[in-house]
Amino acid sequence: MRTFNLKQQFEAFNQGRIVDSNGNENRCFNFYDWFCSDKSLERKSKKLYRAAIKFCEKFNVDLEKHYVFFKNNCPMNGPLYDDFRICDIESGNVIYNVTPKSGHTGQAEIYSAENGFEEALHSAENLRTIFKNL
Repeated sequence: MRTFNLKQQFEAFNQGRIVDSNGNENRCFNFYDWFCSDKSLERKSKKLYRAAIKFCEKFNVDLEKHYVFFKNNCPMNGPLYDDFRICDIESGNVIYNVTPKSGHTGQAEIYSAENGFEEALHSAENLRTIFKNL
């Protein structure tokens, strides 16, 4: 069972710490999987944490019942790209998958368990545009 929820992860981030859902600070910087250089993880993590905070505000995510982790993806065709996943703290199931810029489409995309991750709930040039249009 996860011990750190979004509220705790965001509080730690605002204090300059990057913690995973178990409350650990480590060289992975909350990345579950990556194909990029280890040296880039901290920078990427900071960017993703800022995006996750805005996402949770806009989508009214319950910070007590969820946690976030990051993934660096390597598509068969296209550049590496990052995403963050908002998960239910009890089941560990992914609820949202948020990609600031997909290596497949070049777009920001938000997928949800709500529709079985079948198609993006929202997509646009960037997350700022998606948030502005909500």
